[in-house]
Amino acid sequence: MLVLNRGFAALTLTDVKRTFTLFYKGHVRAVLPDYTTYAWNEWQDVPVQADDDVVTTPNLVIRVPRVIQLLSCERSPRNEVKFSRHNIYMRDGNRCQYCGKRFSTSDLSLDHVTPLSRGGPSNWENIVCACLPCNVRKGNRLPDEAGMKLRRVPGKPRGTPLGLLSAHRIHPTWKNFLDMAYWNVELK
Repeated sequence: MLVLNRGFAALTLTDVKRTFTLFYKGHVRAVLPDYTTYAWNEWQDVPVQADDDVVTTPNLVIRVPRVIQLLSCERSPRNEVKFSRHNIYMRDGNRCQYCGKRFSTSDLSLDHVTPLSRGGPSNWENIVCACLPCNVRKGNRLPDEAGMKLRRVPGKPRGTPLGLLSAHRIHPTWKNFLDMAYWNVELK
């Protein structure tokens, strides 16, 4: 689910469980693409469409909202991508940067292109995703010394954490809110 602040600016993503917890407690409202918002008790009466994801309880079938708005958050979206394991996986698309194959996060590790023992820093420009066999093969060497080549030069991503999402992961109902963020972000 896409999470918006009170001003309808995109902040982050969350999962269904967290969404329904916040929703039921009254901390968020569901938002439709036309910007209409619904509290928990109102949302239960919104009819389920054929292409909607639903949560079923013994008494109800409830639509899963695709977009929620935090009622108490006025902060602006982060303009810089935080240096984290998750964001490195997103930047590299869960692909080993040596063999180019896609893996689940549990089958990937992070590799220092210039090893720490040789003074390599822990930053966006020196860390890449690597599958376990490639990481072991490279070892404590530079890629050239190991006879390996990087698929892409690592670098710091631009934009927000939402900007790291590939197009196929962006749900169509988020389009209005992400387009608005594009036009309303302060230029530097």
